[in-house]
Amino acid sequence: MYICALCSKEIEVDKYFSRKSACRKCGGDLHICLNCRFYDEKAHNKCREPKAEFQRSREKANFCDYFVFRERPAQSADNEKDAARKKLDDLFKK
Repeated sequence: MYICALCSKEIEVDKYFSRKSACRKCGGDLHICLNCRFYDEKAHNKCREPKAEFQRSREKANFCDYFVFRERPAQSADNEKDAARKKLDDLFKK
């Protein structure tokens, strides 16, 4: 399942996915660092792909040849609440 990083809505990505592709829900660009599986806030240049060029904007379409759309598991609102509660419980357990 693919999730738009800008609006958090599920999207369909077909074989014709390109740099100009946009989310049908929010209209935001899809070929962005925030949607890439190599994006990592803690990595150098915020990218785990060592050959990728520095991208100034993470929220705008770019020409990165290493882009691979990140797959994210589907989570309903109840699952998100349960996951957050579990993290809190684990944090405060003795």
